[in-house]
Amino acid sequence: MLSKKSQIMTFIVAAFAAFLATFNETFLNVALKPMENALNTDASIMTWVVTAYMLGAAIMVPISAFLYKKISTKILFLVIVGFFIVGSLVGALAQNFLMVLIARIIQAIGSGMLIPVSMNIVLEIAPRERLGLYMGTMGAMTTLGPSLSLIVAGLLLKTGDFHNLFWVFGGLCVILFVLSIFFIGNISKLTKPKLDILSVIYISVALIGILFAISFVFQIWWVAIIVLFVGILALSLFVLRQKKLEMPLINLKPIKNKAFSISVIINMIGLVVVFAFNVILPSLLISKGAEPLIASLTLFPAVFLTCIIAPIAGKIYDKFGAKWLLIIGFLLMAIFGVLIGYLFESSSFVVIGALYVPVIVGSAFIIGPIQSYGLSSLKPDENPHGVTIFSTGFQIAGCIGAALFPAIFYAIMPNLQDSALLITAIAIACVCLIGFILSLILIHLKSKEKAKYEKVEPVDAISSVMKKNVFTIFKDASIIDALMMMKAKKISGMPVIDDNNNLVGYLSDGDIMRYFAKNHVAFKFAYAFAVSDENDNLFQTKLSELAYMKVCDIASSDPFFVRRNTDFNEICRVLATTHKKKVPVLNEENKIVGIIDRSEVTDYIIEKCVEKLNK
Repeated sequence: MLSKKSQIMTFIVAAFAAFLATFNETFLNVALKPMENALNTDASIMTWVVTAYMLGAAIMVPISAFLYKKISTKILFLVIVGFFIVGSLVGALAQNFLMVLIARIIQAIGSGMLIPVSMNIVLEIAPRERLGLYMGTMGAMTTLGPSLSLIVAGLLLKTGDFHNLFWVFGGLCVILFVLSIFFIGNISKLTKPKLDILSVIYISVALIGILFAISFVFQIWWVAIIVLFVGILALSLFVLRQKKLEMPLINLKPIKNKAFSISVIINMIGLVVVFAFNVILPSLLISKGAEPLIASLTLFPAVFLTCIIAPIAGKIYDKFGAKWLLIIGFLLMAIFGVLIGYLFESSSFVVIGALYVPVIVGSAFIIGPIQSYGLSSLKPDENPHGVTIFSTGFQIAGCIGAALFPAIFYAIMPNLQDSALLITAIAIACVCLIGFILSLILIHLKSKEKAKYEKVEPVDAISSVMKKNVFTIFKDASIIDALMMMKAKKISGMPVIDDNNNLVGYLSDGDIMRYFAKNHVAFKFAYAFAVSDENDNLFQTKLSELAYMKVCDIASSDPFFVRRNTDFNEICRVLATTHKKKVPVLNEENKIVGIIDRSEVTDYIIEKCVEKLNK
């Protein structure tokens, strides 16, 4: 089990990896024109640099689930980062289009695996009660990456040619490689999966067909339709084959979970909107007279603010759930997206940048929380496959957003030049409306689940270890009152609640000891009483201060808890990782319904072990 420090460092490296993977997806986009001139090719050929990258990354996503269970985490992580380094070196030395294309394909192999592997690492190390915060931070990194890459690329192109981009990215990957050596451990639980080659072929053809069709539907529509049909056929064959295999390439069982399936679609819708605006707005700002760097800087404040908002949204999800985050998120994206389309021509860069802020902040309310919600609805052993499905959805959503909506815009542009952006924005808003409706359906499903738990008492192990007679104390009560209750009830701690009976903290005898330890030398050193004549007076002074202190002054303000339907393994993990003696149990309305004592859990385990031995 990782120490808290190791857990934090592992998370930082995984978040940095996710940032670099998404950073690289758009890093070369602003360099396509300079590369076209430097390599003596044309625009239609250069687009294959982008297309090949997306396709290569999409194909590697499902394979990553197999490799995550087959190869130790550390070695796999280093090999993946190695693909980035090798690809960057090839690109930095490229003298023709073919070398650049090969460089991007090599990088795509790493990119397609790095995001799902990083997410799996975070899922393994993240405390369940803080999953929203961790995934929100990961969401912030994947949002920051594509947008910041445009600014960095713009700056680098001012001082040199496209080779500089490969050198700089390669340098960042070397830093990640070194950090990985020190801070990425063997986290995954290895099994012995078998790679089914036919499944790889089916899913590759399916993704290539679907993504190619979406990218070229407004250019060579009849070819796009044929390729789409082939892609859908291959996808159907892939799904049928997974059902027959004992060890499928992707375990599709998570899709049977309605909450998870809807979460994947909602996540894709949020990403589609982000990618659509990230592609359309920079080009339109440039056509409005802005330099590429100024266009990127106009949009950057929104992205930077998202990096602050995303972890906060994660904490809100941890405490209150995803309901209002999803509703507010889709409303912000739809309303302000349409406003951008309506006011773009008559507005300054500052106004456009300000209108863009609510759009991207809305996406932060959706992407991190919905990933947390979807993955938390799965069993732990299903998480790697759930991450694979989410990551595959990420690639498809990126292609739809980056290709479909710009294609709509340019198809409308010749006939409706003045209103082309507004119509495109309305089309994007309609997609947001679909996400809004799906969010309401998800909320309804959660309400039905909550009603089910209201009718049924806790079952299995949790009912055996949970005490229902919980002694709580109000946050504004005095410490003296708390101490008297602890003595009278013979308890070592109690949950702290507010006026609405919501859990806001936890007060333990350890918190009392820490209060004295911080303020009184006698509790820091065993020999203190022997060397100081003033200890008794100091101790009495500190005791008298307690009469004026409230519970909320020293109680833990970020309490750990478990849900009423939490499985026994998760209960043990929370108790082990938090080193708490007692953990409150909350229902779906965040009300305390019981408390779990570590000693009761230990007694239960011993009892079951004895029963098993006697059999």
